[in-house]
Amino acid sequence: MNDKIFSLPVAEQISPAISQRNIDGFPLIVISHPKVRGAISLQGAHLIAWQPSGKEPGLWLSKETALEAGTAIRGGIPICWPWFGSSRAPSHGFARILPWKFSAHNEHENGVILTFTLRDNEYTHKLWPYNFTLIARFKLCETCEVELETYGDYQATCALHTYLNIGDINQISVSGLGKHFIDTVADKEQYTKAEDLIFNGRTDHIYTEPEDFNLIRDKSLKRTIEIHHSHHSDVVCWNPGAQLSNGMKDMCNEGYKNMVCIETARIHKPLISKDDSPAHLSVLIRCRKDYQ
Repeated sequence: MNDKIFSLPVAEQISPAISQRNIDGFPLIVISHPKVRGAISLQGAHLIAWQPSGKEPGLWLSKETALEAGTAIRGGIPICWPWFGSSRAPSHGFARILPWKFSAHNEHENGVILTFTLRDNEYTHKLWPYNFTLIARFKLCETCEVELETYGDYQATCALHTYLNIGDINQISVSGLGKHFIDTVADKEQYTKAEDLIFNGRTDHIYTEPEDFNLIRDKSLKRTIEIHHSHHSDVVCWNPGAQLSNGMKDMCNEGYKNMVCIETARIHKPLISKDDSPAHLSVLIRCRKDYQ
């Protein structure tokens, strides 16, 4: 999918490194910079690709995902807002399936900065009664930084639902998650004595006492992924496992092996926004090669 995105014809050259391109009428903002390449869907202000020059892609995007208006994209970094989960429709909120406005951009020798905005409208008021303005900022270079800034007067649960590209789910470990988590597959709270999370089948954990910093050690790709969370209360770790993955129409068989979600979230402590005090949620990702 990534190669297809970067080979699309240019619909509009916005700046030397930034262009708009369309895939079957679905608009994307594409970054082709000497230090980094990436792509953001106008639907959802959804980062679907980030790859520093000379390195493996940092994000995972399903080869089977549908890039269609109103359909959630499987992969990248969806913005789940103003609710997290599937207890209400649409699942994980409406922000990820609505068109955002590409409102500002800048580029420098090391990368680019892109800004997108979303405001309440007649459609959102039918689902959620509040007035709001969302600002999503992306700083793409050797690192990937995503910041969500929210204006209005309300509470919301939300997540930056990051899908990371890995070599093999059976050869990774995640540190810095804390001891307490909610296992949503087993539907119970648990405590662990383990220092690292090792994946063994379908996993859906909400860690409620995480550190600000997680390390994903990927033995297969011989690299370590750093994830720095800000303004979060939870970190969600998700992998669908073989059975669920093979039954998902937007994920190819065994697609679960090459992805893991480590999500920066506000779930058990909702994000509180005030008219005079915006709320924030952000994540910074860095991939470094292990040479030992």
